[in-house]
Amino acid sequence: MSEVVEMKELLTYIVENLVSDPAAIAITEEIDGDNITYSLRVAPGDMGRVIGRHGRIAKEIRTLMKAAGNRENKRVTVDILD
Repeated sequence: MSEVVEMKELLTYIVENLVSDPAAIAITEEIDGDNITYSLRVAPGDMGRVIGRHGRIAKEIRTLMKAAGNRENKRVTVDILD
């Protein structure tokens, strides 16, 4: 279970360094066996910072989290919610 906490901390760290209002970050996780889904919410004004141009930053966040999950033999997905 500690690897799940570390992955959530990694996602929190990444997003905190992107947004201007870190207090508005909300991350929930759903664990279903080896599948972990993180749902991420940020302040409306920070949404563009998390998504980036053409979704590039969001894609890189998902890539990093997928790589972290692969190290722990978990399948990780990140959903960015409005």
